[in-house]
Amino acid sequence: MKSVYIHIPFCSRICAYCDFCKVLHIDTFVDDYLEALKDEILNSYEGERIETIYIGGGTPSCLTKKERVKLFRILEIFKRSPDCEYTFECNPNDIDEYLLDDLCAGGVNRISIGVESFNEENLNILERDSNFKDLKNKIELIRNRGIDNINLDLMYAIPGEKLGVLKKDLNKLIKLQPTHISTYSLMIEDHTKLKIEGKEYISEDLDRKMYDTINKVLKSHGFKHYEVSNFALEGFESKHNMNYWSNGEYYGFGLGASGFKAGFRYTNTRNLHEYIAGNLRVENNLMSYKDQMDNEIMLGLRKLEGINVDDFFEKYNTNIQDVYPVKDLMRTKELIYHDGYLKIPEDKIYVMNEILVKLL
Repeated sequence: MKSVYIHIPFCSRICAYCDFCKVLHIDTFVDDYLEALKDEILNSYEGERIETIYIGGGTPSCLTKKERVKLFRILEIFKRSPDCEYTFECNPNDIDEYLLDDLCAGGVNRISIGVESFNEENLNILERDSNFKDLKNKIELIRNRGIDNINLDLMYAIPGEKLGVLKKDLNKLIKLQPTHISTYSLMIEDHTKLKIEGKEYISEDLDRKMYDTINKVLKSHGFKHYEVSNFALEGFESKHNMNYWSNGEYYGFGLGASGFKAGFRYTNTRNLHEYIAGNLRVENNLMSYKDQMDNEIMLGLRKLEGINVDDFFEKYNTNIQDVYPVKDLMRTKELIYHDGYLKIPEDKIYVMNEILVKLL
């Protein structure tokens, strides 16, 4: 058990595309929520030394100073390894000296910023607000606090977006000199404003061109493409997410959070009142041996390095090719074996889901 995810569902506004578990920030709800979060942690955490903590949302940075101080006091219960990766998600507009003082005092050493885009039309559609010059100044504030591990989120394939707009966004992101960039092709999810308004996807051909452009541009600037949607400078890969993709166990605390513990995958309620009342779990399923192997395949092949075949055998006492039609997909070059790893070739990562369907 290496990792802890903490969900803070509160937001100062609800973005048009967001399908995550979230509610508007209301002071009385936040205080009750943090008390319920403390109870969940005290009842579930078993004292392991933790290597990664990730505080996501929602918008954790919308918490007031008083609320942030209370949150970090609660999280002091975790025994952290000396090199624990401690991530906090931020909205660009929330970043100031007071927030950064509290994050540093709490032990945060990695900040993830939801930029999404700098293009005015894109931002209007997403109902976001990002300003390049302002963010550049805020990143300087972050670095002045000694935090050099900075992730920036980029969203693309936004309705009406052209390839030239994406290239401009990429160039601006690179100028900010992050150590990590996460990229997301927009999904128009049910119950979001974009879905209700009938917004439509861009063409699949354009989406593919955008994906290929992102890969080419970021790699030319020294970023390693190490997972389907993630790029990092050498040594700055997300340890927390790598644990997910390696099918490692982790705690998930908070509203709507999921976790994987002792062979059980669980999910918490998305109902705030139920969570505050202590009625946490809506799912708690013991994974069969085959389910765990399937997850190992689905998650592990997201990584560009793929799955270590010897590690798979050691974990499941089974040869991977005895369970899955690996050889068939190697013949069609949809899978390759190299230096002990089974992986999807980089030029086929875009159609990864089709390959996984064949494999599983």
